[in-house]
Amino acid sequence: MKYTVEMSNKLNELLERTYDAEKGFKQAADKVENPTLKKFFKERVNQRYEFGHALKDEIKSFGQSPDKGGSTKGTLHRNWIDLKTFFSNNNEEAMLEEVNRGEKEAIETYNDILHDKEFVLPPTTESLLMRQRNAIRETLETAEIFESAVS
Repeated sequence: MKYTVEMSNKLNELLERTYDAEKGFKQAADKVENPTLKKFFKERVNQRYEFGHALKDEIKSFGQSPDKGGSTKGTLHRNWIDLKTFFSNNNEEAMLEEVNRGEKEAIETYNDILHDKEFVLPPTTESLLMRQRNAIRETLETAEIFESAVS
């Protein structure tokens, strides 16, 4: 019982990050004019929506309830993006910098769970987390390319 609760707590942490990222990408898509960046951000919104559903299903498989919303930290991050883009000459670059920062933090969170020696992840959970983490790495790589292009 303790294992399923603790594992669900870790997955709920990822779920909160996923909600935060989905909202952040939606905010970014609404603010940019560049059609390529707008498309990139909208695709990430859909990706994170799918990530969220997969995480919810995994949490339910442990007999636990998924969290319903994002985190306070995520709200603060989106407010920081608003402030930073307001004062930035190149708001696309500023948004991409924040995407990079958020994606790096997300990868660290996934790695912490994947490499936690206290838990042996079921193969389905490990596979799900690895797929999502690797997709986030790809997003990070793409965002870094876009950031170089707009800076």
